[in-house]
Amino acid sequence: MDRLQAMATYVQVVQTGSFSAAARVLRLGQPAISKTIAQLEQHLQVRLLMRSTQGLTPTEAGLRFYEQAQVVLQDVEEAELAARGAGANLSGRLRVSAATTFARLHVIPALPAFLDAHPDLEIDVVLDDRLIDLIGEGIDVSLRMGRMADTTLVARKLATARRLVIATPAYLASAGRPKTPADLANHQTLVFSQQDSAWEFQRAGKRVSISVRGRARFSAAEGIRTAVLANMGLTIASAWMFTPELADGRVEAVLPDWSLPDIDLWAVYPTGRMATAKARAFADFVEATMTQG
Repeated sequence: MDRLQAMATYVQVVQTGSFSAAARVLRLGQPAISKTIAQLEQHLQVRLLMRSTQGLTPTEAGLRFYEQAQVVLQDVEEAELAARGAGANLSGRLRVSAATTFARLHVIPALPAFLDAHPDLEIDVVLDDRLIDLIGEGIDVSLRMGRMADTTLVARKLATARRLVIATPAYLASAGRPKTPADLANHQTLVFSQQDSAWEFQRAGKRVSISVRGRARFSAAEGIRTAVLANMGLTIASAWMFTPELADGRVEAVLPDWSLPDIDLWAVYPTGRMATAKARAFADFVEATMTQG
């Protein structure tokens, strides 16, 4: 039994809560996971896991082993990188999560350069506009946008973008161009259902809050993009979301004299775990990519 591999497998089982979930993350069969844990318990001569209605949970001994195993695995990774030198390639597998549209426009096109720099690294990109369970999905680092309402999260700000009121020239030619935030009440507004429908504007120290009730609501940013480009109405979005269309004129920003709260991009790491060298390197890479862009 490879003790380090068994330790890593056990940590994944605890973090995901089941053999089957750990098997998906590790790309192994569930019987192999079960066998490894059984061999580990036999080697340690202690029961590490017990079944409950919530799934697999560690025993008291299992929890102590889990906490120490995390430290050991992190130390091993850092020691290997130190031994190889500052220019060492990362290796193994990195699991990243990000919103679908942001990743499609800004992350995935840049991935070849990151992978070329680390030829021994594999990457799993989980695309979802929802806030997924980082530990349950085995995520090493998540790219999230907006305010970090959960203060228990370990997060690092990578970049900031403007929010804009955006529409196509064709829609504006048909519906007219709003001159004040209040004019938005007379327009078809496209609403992202995961965000607050109150839009906050500011100009010269004056704040105006506009509540919108669009006929069309979307659960994913890709739906908002498609609807705007189909001339269905206007929306509020980050400049990141329409970067190519703003550049070539397919969409326009309106109400330029009014500003909206900026939006931040964060690298978020699973609570209770140290960020791996792979996760930190990826966050550095995304930060550099967004700065260059």
